[in-house]
Amino acid sequence: MIDRYSLPEAAALWTEDAKYNTWLKVELAACKAMVKHKIMPEAMYKRLVSKAHVDVAKIQKNEELVKHDIIAFTMAIEEVVGADAQYFHYGLTSSDVIDTAFALQLRDAGLLILGASRELAASLKKLAVACKKIPAVGRSHGIHAEPLSFGLRFLSHYAELQRNRERFERAVENISFGMFSGAVGSYGTLPPSIEKAACGFLGLQPEPVSTQVIPRDRHAEYFSALALLGTGIERMSVELRHLQRTEVGEVEEGFSHGQKGSSAMPHKKNPISAENLTGCARLLRGYAEAALENVPLWHERDISHSSVERVIAPDATILAHYMIVRARKLIDGIKVKEDRVLANLNATRGLVYSGAVLLALVESGLNRDSAYRLVQKHALEAWKGGDALKERLLADPDVLQYLKKRDVEAVFHASRGLEHAEHTYKEVFRRYPL
Repeated sequence: MIDRYSLPEAAALWTEDAKYNTWLKVELAACKAMVKHKIMPEAMYKRLVSKAHVDVAKIQKNEELVKHDIIAFTMAIEEVVGADAQYFHYGLTSSDVIDTAFALQLRDAGLLILGASRELAASLKKLAVACKKIPAVGRSHGIHAEPLSFGLRFLSHYAELQRNRERFERAVENISFGMFSGAVGSYGTLPPSIEKAACGFLGLQPEPVSTQVIPRDRHAEYFSALALLGTGIERMSVELRHLQRTEVGEVEEGFSHGQKGSSAMPHKKNPISAENLTGCARLLRGYAEAALENVPLWHERDISHSSVERVIAPDATILAHYMIVRARKLIDGIKVKEDRVLANLNATRGLVYSGAVLLALVESGLNRDSAYRLVQKHALEAWKGGDALKERLLADPDVLQYLKKRDVEAVFHASRGLEHAEHTYKEVFRRYPL
């Protein structure tokens, strides 16, 4: 991932040094398991651990010669360890090391992402609670609909984020599997007991049927869950972009001292964070598609997945982490412009209460179709200008035949959209606690 969209703690997980050190961790876990099962002498293992270290430059130089990264790696370790490397990589195939290390890297990246997403959830919850009692206009097809709590918008994104966190948490659990089953997964040299012990030392579960690679449906689930997480952030971002349009103006992104919005128009304050997050989500969905393509490999293994994963694993996890951190900063800096929220609620001069009038007429005995036609007639005239909807209704004898004036007055109140918000908040926080 390019530096612009990389944060240090995520990028550090995917450096060459980190990769080779994770390989070494896996190899040493296998050796430790062999010590436990009396295959490798304990004294030899201790000397191996004390001597073995990663020299990235040496490994890369070896790879230029042998054209095989694991062989280049084992050669570099053997050069510094000497005879005590006798059981280093013993009974293993390249994929035992690569796939098990890959599981560790994806797990660690996943835990970092989950931690950051929890912080985003906390920010969304805080904003949703702060806006709970602000009446606003809801929109259907982009058209003003009925009143609602402004905070419900953020509560919805909070709930979706929590669902996506749950999905990704399951994916992290399902990616945390290792393998030490040897060539074609047949345990030809080392028994399954070695695999179980080595995986236990690494905090992984043994892959039940590894062939010669860990099945890529696990990885496809992981990247698909990441894509869903990113898409949820995009849905939130699209909403914030709409709400920042000049014609709406209900929220505004944070704008720091000295910041400039346009090289040509000094007045501009653009929704740059929300737009950036929208674009990043598109990338995450592309990585998920690539991961799905990796699932059907030839027979017990091929390496058609390898080149794909070398790109998508660091890119997707680093980008997802960046997105979540930027989204949290966006939410923390959002300014809600309550005056604009109120102005938009009142912009259609009462038309947003037409549904409530319809139901009041039905409850008073008028059949639904007649009630609909009656309210629609006044609503469409009010759209054109002149008297507002309430005034038109109060002046119509056909309406007053079924409703008293105080009944009409009672319908036109913004608190109608807040009446049951508290119930929704309680249910969401009960189902998705932090």
